[in-house]
Amino acid sequence: MEHKFQNKTGIIILAAGSSSRLGRPKQLLEYKETTLLKNTICEVFKVPNSFTIVVTGANNDLIEKDLNSKEINRCFNPHWETGIASSIVKGLEELLFLNPDCDQCIFTVCDQPYVTSLIFENLINKYHKTGKGITASAYSETLGTPVLFHKKYFNELLDLKGQEGAKKLIKKYAEDTASVPFEKGSIDIDTEEDYDKLIS
Repeated sequence: MEHKFQNKTGIIILAAGSSSRLGRPKQLLEYKETTLLKNTICEVFKVPNSFTIVVTGANNDLIEKDLNSKEINRCFNPHWETGIASSIVKGLEELLFLNPDCDQCIFTVCDQPYVTSLIFENLINKYHKTGKGITASAYSETLGTPVLFHKKYFNELLDLKGQEGAKKLIKKYAEDTASVPFEKGSIDIDTEEDYDKLIS
């Protein structure tokens, strides 16, 4: 039986944080007549040959209510308070459960408002073109999310702890990392001031 997710890129949206600096769930901030999280999901859905997993944690009930679509695979991370690593692990475990043969996956966050389907497609195309195991987004003289990993890095991703994120592997395997430009990737929403700038 052919697996329905075969040969597809898994895109894992990390949306489990508590937005402590903002004081309200950033996932649900209104943006472009929808919410920050739904805007990210909408862009991910446009990517051909991909499937989506949303990892929730803090404010799970509110976010679940907002995501009433059956098309969205979602999983709850009960350990969200321990840091981003637990959400990466939870999302990847869910991905491998749904699609054990998955060759690559992309991790993205829900508070980069300028993320577009083109960024994801560029990551996938660059990955195929270069054969590098990691393809990251380049902005503000750094490399970060969204970031694509080949399955050879899945075990190390599953071993991440606490606040360790994708950057740890990007730094460790710099020679196996390609990048695509994401000019506005440095803009994320952590405070009310960030949000005011976005919507003004």
